[in-house]
Amino acid sequence: MTELSEFRKFIELLVRESGRIIKMYFRQDIRIEIKTDNSPVTIADKKAEERLRKLIEKEFPDHGIWGEEFGKTNESAEYQWVLDPIDGTKSFIYGVPLFGTLIALMRNGQPILGSIHLPVQNELLTGDNKQTDLNGRAVSFRACTSLSDAVLLFTDYEHFSRYQNRKKFDRLLQKVSMSRTWGDCYGYYMVATGRADIMIDAIMSPWDIMALVPVIRGAGGVITDYDGSDPVEGNSIIAAAKNIHSEVVNLLNQ
Repeated sequence: MTELSEFRKFIELLVRESGRIIKMYFRQDIRIEIKTDNSPVTIADKKAEERLRKLIEKEFPDHGIWGEEFGKTNESAEYQWVLDPIDGTKSFIYGVPLFGTLIALMRNGQPILGSIHLPVQNELLTGDNKQTDLNGRAVSFRACTSLSDAVLLFTDYEHFSRYQNRKKFDRLLQKVSMSRTWGDCYGYYMVATGRADIMIDAIMSPWDIMALVPVIRGAGGVITDYDGSDPVEGNSIIAAAKNIHSEVVNLLNQ
């Protein structure tokens, strides 16, 4: 078994444990805290990340960890695990199952493995930049050659006014076949499995981004930041089918 295969197997263990914890609290009466950046957090986020950290520290004590809730450890390590225990906490809070756990493995600053786990649906999407599998079965972007045929997904319409240029985004909305706010990590799951063609986030944090890169690339899509540059260095994402990605970037930036 190759090293990457071993890491894939370990991710399966991680998501089984985090998913078990998250589902315990889903649609339950739990306390909601507001962090300093005005984003919500719950006991499910914290307990899941705590469990993930313990498992990683036990199996790979020389690896670093970067989690949304509890920060960084062993920052100089060659391998770094990047954790977002619940991506889509607002959906989780309101009982909407369009949320998931993001796990990335970085080597020397580059994501080599990424996973999107949807605990309610019991689906695990894992990519290594070359191939992406859904519960062990290879998946890919669907063929889309025209914006007029494309399905566009995004997380929050207000973010395009606050962080980007809303008028340019509205121009893109007018050109696609359909748009929906099936966002957060669920949107990237949708495009990587061939159910939509474009997923855009106007603003993101690093722990939101890193797992998505190997997943989208492994599924045959193109992923960049909003300007079309390296997503690892950015704070936004455009993920789209190869034949339309550059057109999307141009429309949003020209």
